[in-house]
Amino acid sequence: MAGIKLDGAGQAKMKTLDDAMIILTRVHNMVEQYALAVKRMQPTGSYMMNLRRQLPALAGLLKGQFGMIADQITAINLQISRGSNEATRVRQMREGVAAIRQAMEIMITHTIEKHREHDEEENAAPADG
Repeated sequence: MAGIKLDGAGQAKMKTLDDAMIILTRVHNMVEQYALAVKRMQPTGSYMMNLRRQLPALAGLLKGQFGMIADQITAINLQISRGSNEATRVRQMREGVAAIRQAMEIMITHTIEKHREHDEEENAAPADG
């Protein structure tokens, strides 16, 4: 993203998306640690507590500018907190993280397209048609 210039709103959105991607990477790491703990038949309570704390923070970060993604995160948080067996919960968490990552990458692309600042030469239309 080194050569892309964005307007003020685009910069604010990209900052929010960058911060959210960092949190999402942390959540993805926790999901994979949870999956390993399930596979090894180790206690998983601490992983669930961390996930249930991080997901609302991620949703809160995105709520102001990207409400649909925040609602998706909240739905995934509710889904994994319901009673189900561990294998189903791991699958739901992995699918949820993948869906959130995909939605955020789409929003990054849309933000760049929508808020890119063009040079004056590109915006200048020919006077005679």
